[in-house]
Amino acid sequence: MSTSRRRFLQLATTVAGASTLPTSVHAWESRAPDNPFACLVDLTRCIGCRKCEEACNRVNHLPGPTQSFDDLRVFEAERRPNTTAYTVVNRYTASALSAGRRPQATYVKIQCMHCQDPACASACPTGAMSKQANGAVTYDVDRCIGCRYCLIACPFQIPAYEYERALAPRVRKCTFCFERLDEGKLPACAAACPTDAIVFGRRRALLAEARRRIRERPARYVNHVYGEHEVGGTCWLYLSGAPFPQLAFPDLPLQATPGTTESIQHALFHNLWSPAALFALLAAVMAVTRRTGDERSDTEGSAP
Repeated sequence: MSTSRRRFLQLATTVAGASTLPTSVHAWESRAPDNPFACLVDLTRCIGCRKCEEACNRVNHLPGPTQSFDDLRVFEAERRPNTTAYTVVNRYTASALSAGRRPQATYVKIQCMHCQDPACASACPTGAMSKQANGAVTYDVDRCIGCRYCLIACPFQIPAYEYERALAPRVRKCTFCFERLDEGKLPACAAACPTDAIVFGRRRALLAEARRRIRERPARYVNHVYGEHEVGGTCWLYLSGAPFPQLAFPDLPLQATPGTTESIQHALFHNLWSPAALFALLAAVMAVTRRTGDERSDTEGSAP
């Protein structure tokens, strides 16, 4: 038995050493478009009219809402985008207020953030999710195999899956009105906003505009453009007068998620070292187990 154990440890050590042999793994590089289209959402200007929701519903031919777009009772409960609503607006009230100030509601529009380096596209094994040069993260239903890795990978928990469509379910999310952009039109939500809370343009120009507003009115805004750096940057950028954590914005790392996950994948599977090492280790375990069983049988057979 001790000989078999020593033999197993020797094999395992050899395999482990093989799996750590140096390879020519390349460092991950961002595939983000240089200066894509983007939207800047100024939450201090949003009045919660839900015109953006209505426009999105109409342009994407989505089912009618359970509550009218004029019914503001929807703000009584927090909502999330789903398969029939690609964008929703929630209302938040600051929990801590300065002395003498009355509580003011902040309305927050939520949709796909169209990340510069989208985790959903990185996780998708078939390329059904992809980042376009104009900034949109698009979905190709013909390539989708229903693995739902994109749902798990998204740091904003946006993509929704049509579980109710048993025969042909799809992943649903904001499309950034991709077809409208190709036609030179604004995204439907930006075009419908009556207060210019949503500004459409090139990402660099919008970042410059956001910084200008913060610089000129520091008492109005938190000194942070959400989406400028979060998870490598997004094409939806936000200004706010209230701290972002109070508005349910997730606290995310600055590095793009694929920068970590893809580097690990490349290190493990480059030149098939990791699978080969695994199979070699399993073969070693089987060989040792078989030999141990044979030795036990011989011992029992020779016993008086």
